Amino acid sequence: MKESIVQKTKHFIFITIIFSLLIPIISLAGIPDPYLKKVQDKKELVVGLSAFYAPYEFHATVDGKDTIVGTDILIAEKIAKDMRVKLKIEEYSFDALLGALKTGKIDLIISGMTPTPERLKEVDFSDSYMTVQQKIVIRKSDKEKYTSLDSLKGVKVGAQVQTKQEELANEELQADTVSLQNVPDIILQLQQNKIDAAVIEEPVAEAYLTQDQSLMFADIDITDSDKETAIALPKNSPDLLKTINHSIKEINDKRLMLKYKNEVTPLMFPEKSFLNKYAPYYIKGTGYTIFLAIIGVLFGSILGTLLALMKQSKNKLFKWISVIYIEYVRGTPLLVQIFLVFFGLNVLGINLSALASSCVALSLNSGAYVAEIIRAGLNAVDKGQAEAARSLGMSQKKAMRYIIMPQAIKNILPALGNEFVTVIKESSVVSVIGVSELMFQAGVVRGASFKPFLPILIASLIYFVLTFTLSRALGVAERRIGAND
Repeated sequence: MKESIVQKTKHFIFITIIFSLLIPIISLAGIPDPYLKKVQDKKELVVGLSAFYAPYEFHATVDGKDTIVGTDILIAEKIAKDMRVKLKIEEYSFDALLGALKTGKIDLIISGMTPTPERLKEVDFSDSYMTVQQKIVIRKSDKEKYTSLDSLKGVKVGAQVQTKQEELANEELQADTVSLQNVPDIILQLQQNKIDAAVIEEPVAEAYLTQDQSLMFADIDITDSDKETAIALPKNSPDLLKTINHSIKEINDKRLMLKYKNEVTPLMFPEKSFLNKYAPYYIKGTGYTIFLAIIGVLFGSILGTLLALMKQSKNKLFKWISVIYIEYVRGTPLLVQIFLVFFGLNVLGINLSALASSCVALSLNSGAYVAEIIRAGLNAVDKGQAEAARSLGMSQKKAMRYIIMPQAIKNILPALGNEFVTVIKESSVVSVIGVSELMFQAGVVRGASFKPFLPILIASLIYFVLTFTLSRALGVAERRIGAND
């Protein structure tokens, strides 16, 4: 069995190497590259993006339905139309997009991405469809303080991680760069004096400045401020690249970007109250959060029970498998486990959706903690109970099933309830792979409303209501169990 697995692994590695070597040869021979053929065969173009950056991509309510809109979406729609395929949008955090492209989760990245030397080593880029300038945003109260690049040297300057802005802050401004995940976080830290300035793309920054009169553009010119924006696609996909560049040429020749911007601008500032506009986002996010917690604890309890029994087993193989699993899962961050499941399984040919991957990762994570809870419950049952059961002629399995386990479950119910509360809070981590739970929806609202703080405050109150209600319910159940003793 072991030799068979090793042999299969060798075959997989060998085939992967041969396939990577053949792709350039295939392209030179004039045979359609596999990436374009994949899109054509499934008749669907999957585009990955991070929908927190108006006017490029953001959430808006269109005809009463939550919709991702923006100039990048219109570009994606045109490319899909030119290719005569359907368009499917997948959301991720910005720093997870390249991983999704390289593992085949998506076909393209259209998310205001710049072709940097580091990225060009990993993926290919289309022709540029837009050139934007980078601007320095400061507080109006600091207008006289920051008047030149030298005045920003060593100062805390915010920039989005893995972007052109981060590079400028490090190299040209020589600032003490604070790298953050998204623009709302940068704006929030600037508003709260956590940072002193920020490097942001002009169109994105303009949207925030219209909503916050305390901020302004610094009167400072950045030498290398122009940023070429292009579409990322897999390495060695010449036919797909040619098709995309054909669409981009038409966009540039017909000056469609100006038309796209005028089309999406009214969607950025709808005439609705905050709660009326964004309440559905929070309702949807809360539903996903509860669902993830239930699935995580339910299947985690099943796995945890199995692991606890294996750890109690006299069979050394079962015992060591359980010990290694529990220690590994408890010793690694949940975020790492989510990436391993989501991207790792795809490399092995198992393509799970973001939601399914999140359920699996949360269940595997919860299982390790529940195993220790159950083990503690089993150890808390007096050994005399097992001895009494055996003296009555019960087998070890029957004694465990009918005598030990019921008492253990009674002892561990409060701890299992606490695990449920913990999973509700920890499920927020899955937002990085685009699952629409509560924190993800709060991020969507931050990007669409240009209010960096209020959406997070509302999300925190919802989390509090969920956990407080569950804690009170567990308290009632615990008192009733105690009363029945």
